[in-house]
Amino acid sequence: MRARVPKFRIEPPTSDHLKRANNLKGMGWMLVAAIAFASMHAGIKQVSHELHPFEIAFFRNFFAVIALLPVLLRVGIAPLRTKRPGLLGLRAATNLVAMLMYFTALSLAPLADVSALGFLAPIFVTLLGALVLREHVGPRRWAAILAGFAGAMVLIRPGFGGFDLGHILVVLSTVVWAVALLVIKLLSRTESSTTITLYMGIMLAPLSLVPALFVWQWPSGEAYIWLAGIGCLGALAQWALSESLRLGETAVVMPVDFFKLIWAAALGYLLFLEVPDLFTWIGGGTIFAAGTYIAVRESRLGRARMRPPDRFPAEPPS
Repeated sequence: MRARVPKFRIEPPTSDHLKRANNLKGMGWMLVAAIAFASMHAGIKQVSHELHPFEIAFFRNFFAVIALLPVLLRVGIAPLRTKRPGLLGLRAATNLVAMLMYFTALSLAPLADVSALGFLAPIFVTLLGALVLREHVGPRRWAAILAGFAGAMVLIRPGFGGFDLGHILVVLSTVVWAVALLVIKLLSRTESSTTITLYMGIMLAPLSLVPALFVWQWPSGEAYIWLAGIGCLGALAQWALSESLRLGETAVVMPVDFFKLIWAAALGYLLFLEVPDLFTWIGGGTIFAAGTYIAVRESRLGRARMRPPDRFPAEPPS
C-alpha cells in the first residue's frame, strides 16, 4: 500500500508580506544612502585641504553630467522640452548657492556638526511652505519646527564659543536648499522627474564653473581620484535615496537616515581626529527627530488627500 504524501501549497505573498519586504529593501537603500552621503562629505573635507570648495563643487557637477549621459542617450531629447525654463534655471541657481555654502562649511566645521545641521532641511521646507506658499501647518508640525530650531541652538551654542562661520554657512545653505525644494515642488506639477534631474545636471556644471575659475588650480593626481570618488558617491547616494523612498514607507525608512550622523562621526574621528561632544549628539538627535516627524506627517497627510506625498529629501545639496 503506497504511503500518502502530504501536499504542500505555496501561498502567494499577501500585500502585508510585500509591504514588509519593500520596507526592508527601503531601509537597506536608506542605509546605503546614509553611508554614501557621509562618505562623500568626508571626501569633500579631505580634498578641501588641496582645492577650494568652489572647485570641488564644479568637479562634483562635472562628474554628475558624465553620469547622466547614458540616461540622456537612452531617453532622447524629449525630456528636455519644457515650458518652464525660468523655474528650472531658478532651481539650478538656488541649488548651486546652497552647494557652495555647504561644501565650504564642510571645509571649516566638524563633519558630524555639518551632518547634524543638515537635518534642518525638511524643517525649513515646512516653514517656508507655510510662509511663502500659504500651506496649512498644524500645531504638531509647528511644535516639531520649534523643536528642530531648539536642537540647532543646542548644537551650535551661540554665545558659548561653539558658533563659527562653518555653522553659519551650513544653516544658511539648508535655508537656500529648502527654497530649491519648494521650486522643485512647483516644477513637479508640470514637469517629470527626469526633466528636472537632467536640467539640474546640465545647468549646474557650467554655472559652477564660473565661481571655480576665480579660485582655480589644477588638481594633483591623487585629488582627481578623490574627486571621481566624490562624484560616484554622490550619484550612488542620490539613487539609493530615491529607491528607499520609492520602495519603503517614509515612517519606516527615515529613522535609518540617522546613521549618517553616526557614520560621519566615525569618519571624522578616523580621518580628521574630530570627537563630537555631547551637544552634537543631543542637538543632532533633536533636529533629526523633528525633521523625521515632519516628513512622516507630510507623507500621511499626502495619502489622506489621495495624492502621492511630497517627499522632500532630507539630504543637503550634494
